Amino acid sequence: MTDKHATIEEMTEAATQKEKRDRKNWVTFVESDAVNFLTLNDIGKMTLDDGEGNKAKLTRRKDGSVYVECTSSNVL
Repeated sequence: MTDKHATIEEMTEAATQKEKRDRKNWVTFVESDAVNFLTLNDIGKMTLDDGEGNKAKLTRRKDGSVYVECTSSNVL
């Protein structure tokens, strides 16, 4: 039984062909998956940057709620 591992060329090709995330998908990701990750792992603050101009800051408040600030950059 052999495991097939991707070559460096295959990995870099997949990384350069990533799908661009639009603002709506970015906000959905931040407000769902990222908030869940922060909550489940008892994290106080978290900053996200997708490298495409979309950024988010998540902060847990004293009452347990999560404050989310999203910024994005769009090319029209």
